[in-house]
Amino acid sequence: MSIEIQHVTKIFGDFAALKDVSLTVPAGELVALLGPSGSGKTTLLRIIAGLEVPDQGTVLFDSQDATARSARDRRVGFVFQHYALFRHMTVFENVAFGLRVKPRHERPAAAEIATRVRELLTLVQLERLAERYPSQLSGGQRQRVALARALAVQPKILLLDEPFGALDAKVRQELRRWLRRLHDEIGITSVFVTHDQDEALEVADRVVILHEGCVEQEGSPEQVYEHPATPFVYRFLGNVNLFHGRVEGSQVHLGEFSMEAPAGMGQAATPAVAYARPHLLDIDHQPPSGRPHFQATIAHINAAGAVVKIELTTGSGAIVNVEMPHERYRHLKLRKGIHVFVSVKDMKLFTQAHSTLGGGI
Repeated sequence: MSIEIQHVTKIFGDFAALKDVSLTVPAGELVALLGPSGSGKTTLLRIIAGLEVPDQGTVLFDSQDATARSARDRRVGFVFQHYALFRHMTVFENVAFGLRVKPRHERPAAAEIATRVRELLTLVQLERLAERYPSQLSGGQRQRVALARALAVQPKILLLDEPFGALDAKVRQELRRWLRRLHDEIGITSVFVTHDQDEALEVADRVVILHEGCVEQEGSPEQVYEHPATPFVYRFLGNVNLFHGRVEGSQVHLGEFSMEAPAGMGQAATPAVAYARPHLLDIDHQPPSGRPHFQATIAHINAAGAVVKIELTTGSGAIVNVEMPHERYRHLKLRKGIHVFVSVKDMKLFTQAHSTLGGGI
């Protein structure tokens, strides 16, 4: 089932949680609503579920207006951050609950309920724990019970609100990979809320980034990470180095270095900020030819992990972060305190008014 949000606005008192938000979720897609606290992502999820009513705008399911439908009539499964399991019920009874409370004319027979619950427990890999109580499960197991319970009523749409937020980092990583595999298996249209960038980029087919009640950007994980549309998206998705300066004629002056301005910039002096990911900077012992570069001093080296993280200070005291493969680090024989040249492989330039000026230097 597809979801279409058309010009939705939601206001709580003096606070605008959503401001004219529009987006489409194609049938069978797994979409992440990503953003900081207060960005409107949970409010949008609750509006899709029918737990909140928009002040303006429309919600469509398969092109049919669902704005006035109750949560019960929307055929939506909802998974909360804190599980919301019934402590006095076994795993089996928790999963069966939604089926048992259906109206009599919709309620499956007891044997059918039992079969459905066993199938779901097998799907979430908990078939051997059917008779345990929530207090006897780990956090990850409880969240899988909550997911099985949401799927039991055979929803057309699955909504998850920070589903792994209460879990430790190791369990979160395992469960998000499991959720991706599960979604590929069942193919249900799913929307999940998260403030964890890694989670959204790893799990989702498409990422919708919200900020102050508005959609900043939406696209595939690769699109939003590699081609941020606004300075906020650049800062929010991963580490980034900022270089403040001005565009003057054919040159961009960025404090420690200058480079040629993108074509079509005009001649007027314009304040600008350039953004560069740490892995898009490089270090050399000699000034590199053909690339913008500046001098800096190595202040700290962290060689633990998949890449080597190097912190440098410029002549003006600014901090710059660089990431490089271990092979490159060993070849350069870098150490704390030495002077080096930092070159820019790629960066993106924005005016202070947040319109993109150029990139791909």
